[in-house]
Amino acid sequence: MYQSDLLAGRTFLVTGGGTGLGRAMAMRYAELGATIAICGRRTAPLEATCADIAAAGGKAHWVSTDVRDMEAVEAAIVELEAKTGPIDGLVNNAAGNFLCASEDLSPGAFDSVVKIVLYGTFNCTQALGKRWIERDTQGAVINIVTTYAWMGSAFVLPSAAAKAGVLAMTRSLAVEWATYGIRLNAIAPGPIPTEGAFSRLMAGGMEKEALARIPAGRFGRPDELADLAVYLMSPAAQWVTGEVVTLDGAEWLKSGQEFSGFTSHPRANVKAVLNSMRPKKK
Repeated sequence: MYQSDLLAGRTFLVTGGGTGLGRAMAMRYAELGATIAICGRRTAPLEATCADIAAAGGKAHWVSTDVRDMEAVEAAIVELEAKTGPIDGLVNNAAGNFLCASEDLSPGAFDSVVKIVLYGTFNCTQALGKRWIERDTQGAVINIVTTYAWMGSAFVLPSAAAKAGVLAMTRSLAVEWATYGIRLNAIAPGPIPTEGAFSRLMAGGMEKEALARIPAGRFGRPDELADLAVYLMSPAAQWVTGEVVTLDGAEWLKSGQEFSGFTSHPRANVKAVLNSMRPKKK
């Protein structure tokens, strides 16, 4: 669908780019000529993704960092740009999520998700935004949100609150930074099978129930998200900013809040299922 050199001369940073949807986007960007920078906390998947990009003839560099820490983000960008040159596109993909009854949330659990999703997105966006403004160059940001970012969802309160904040950030900065030639958009994907969030949120036989909520009759594919992310970074999208594109086979239109179906069951039974899905302490 895209010319093989569509993104030649561009450099993109994908947070959480070593696994799952982040990896899919990084690989697709590289395939179309972009130089790729990825970051995350675990080194092994970052190294593996960069090696795969290089084996396919692309260029990629990685750095291990914690997006919750602004100083760490600044240091990571300095290190990456020393290898890649100026970064002109950012995908805020790094996230954390889990299912839990909200009255059982610990302060640390809430804090962890909100800081990765909301603070992490702000840290990376501001760090690069300031550089683009100082350099008088254009930039583009894609934020990965969820279909419950604008309506909330039971049992994923930290994620819902954080993603709603990211959505507001996207629309706010799209207006504020348009004068600098900086575009911000978001993608709200529905269920797409990966080894990351999908596997954690669809345990305990929930996959069949999730599939039944999708009018299109199937889950999404990583390549479908990646191609949408290509369009939003491409020259064809120069007048697209402040937009949120839903990619979910019409799931949210049919079902509303993604995990609201849990409210139809006795709460004690729901909690028992949720507790059984938690990782066992070693």
